[in-house]
Amino acid sequence: MSKLIEDYALLGDGETAALVSRDGSIDWLCWPRFDDDACFAALLGTDEHGQWTLAPADSCDAVIERSRRYQDDTLVMEADFRTSSGEVRIIDFMPVRKTFSSIVRIVVGLRGTVRMHSRMRLRFDYGALSPWLASAGDDVIAKVGPNLAVLRAPVKLGIDYDSIDARFEIKAGDRIPFVMSYADPHEGAPAPIDAEAALASTQHFWRDWIGHFDDRKTHWPRQVRRSLITLKALIHQRSGGLVAAPTTSLPEAPGGEMNWDYRYCWLRDASFTLTALLNAGYHEEAEGWRNWLLRAIAGSPDKMRIMYRVDGARHLPEWTVESLPGYRCAKPVRIGNAASTQLQLDVYGEVLECLDLASRGGVSTSDQELVVERRLIEHLETIWQTAGSGMWESRSTPRHYTYSKVMVWVAFDRFIKRHETRDLVSRDMLQRIIRLRRIVHGEICREGWNEGLGTFTQQYGAQTLDASVLLLPLVGFLPVDDYRMASTIATIERELTEGGLIRRGKAAAGGPNEGAFLACSCWMAECMQLQGRDQEARAQFERVLDVANDLGLLAEEYNVPGRHLAGNFPQALTHLAIVNTALALSGPTLRRGRY
Repeated sequence: MSKLIEDYALLGDGETAALVSRDGSIDWLCWPRFDDDACFAALLGTDEHGQWTLAPADSCDAVIERSRRYQDDTLVMEADFRTSSGEVRIIDFMPVRKTFSSIVRIVVGLRGTVRMHSRMRLRFDYGALSPWLASAGDDVIAKVGPNLAVLRAPVKLGIDYDSIDARFEIKAGDRIPFVMSYADPHEGAPAPIDAEAALASTQHFWRDWIGHFDDRKTHWPRQVRRSLITLKALIHQRSGGLVAAPTTSLPEAPGGEMNWDYRYCWLRDASFTLTALLNAGYHEEAEGWRNWLLRAIAGSPDKMRIMYRVDGARHLPEWTVESLPGYRCAKPVRIGNAASTQLQLDVYGEVLECLDLASRGGVSTSDQELVVERRLIEHLETIWQTAGSGMWESRSTPRHYTYSKVMVWVAFDRFIKRHETRDLVSRDMLQRIIRLRRIVHGEICREGWNEGLGTFTQQYGAQTLDASVLLLPLVGFLPVDDYRMASTIATIERELTEGGLIRRGKAAAGGPNEGAFLACSCWMAECMQLQGRDQEARAQFERVLDVANDLGLLAEEYNVPGRHLAGNFPQALTHLAIVNTALALSGPTLRRGRY
């Protein structure tokens, strides 16, 4: 049976990521990029689908106690194992990539003598393909198709059919490094790296990067720093794109089919990302994300997708891996994402909001940006009345979702604010958009508001509650003290709270029982703060912080009855919400819809 999601720690090199469990097993890794095939897929299956275990040999010396932590202000993981014969530490990290990717595992003897066992099962193509293994001196080389990996260690590495095994003793004071590196087989085996030097440079990289954050900006500096480091690890360093998560098919509902591939870049995250990075002081990353956005949209905004691969490629065909049993038997295991072709009107507002935030946050405006936003608005003029898929990417019949229409209003509003004092678009166009902004606002207040329920609803003419409407005051659509917003916030707080956290909607009878949505819980905290309910806002926010795992990492959702994290992990939107809410509750910040 798969381990709990919260058992995992994140490692990353700026282009891909690995998950290592508290028992010393790396159970997930995609090479060479976040959105490429997995070579360790035990997370979604069994050890036979690929993993690398490194721990005391249980048959010889059972583990009595385990503990783990990230080294301060880094993505370097330390795990301590205490046995009856001694104590050992494993230091796991991925050096920030320069030429090729590596995972480094340094075994450190702390006390006594401990017998250790390393077993690596490389399984490319999501657990389907065992590579050809061959010794090359003291190293072992693994090759299959376009993939080549080399494992190096100063102990004897044996090939056991389709696994690489090593058994050895570690004494107090010893340091034994294992290094696995990946490269294109046409370029030959990657050169050896000095594990200790790589450790020092990796520690320096992370501490130097997070050192630019000013702890005085928030009441929760430790949690914000960890969320920022997590977000940095999810940014593809060469393209600037932020993946929603490094995993696929971790279920939102236990044993259900709400299993999606999140290893891509969502345009919906654009404004959340810009706000977090700019307010935290990371202008270079903010500009890189803005540039990625413009490069992905290019010169055809009318053909814009809602998500892209990390390099901006737009085709994400969805298929299932039948050979993987799924996380805790939750099938299907999906690769790719068919939602990429959906019409989601809210992303137009997210893009315009992102460009507006970038400009207000000091990111220089480009010529392409001005052309893109004009073309986006011209296209939105023609389609804004079209039914589409909502924020939660329902695969049912297209509908008129309230939040989607609000973001249409945001697109028109930000375009007007950016151009009403400039002479960059025609007066006729500006007047058209001003008129449309008024029409859209009136329609939402008429069709999205349910007088009987006293709340804005998920879609026009419906009675379905949806926590996405908590964003209405946060994007400036209505003030928080408007009677409709006050009633909406109170209704969601009363009807969608579970264990102090906010669900994104009510579960349908017989439908999947998904967890509380952690970003929605943060949005509620911001609404409370805008209402002057400062203590309640802090308590609401701290309930989200309380469900993080011991390393400060969060998934998309939290299953309150089962008391465990749910959904893909770690989740960028959740950590973006942590940063944005922590800063918003602590002092003045650059905010969406606030001028």
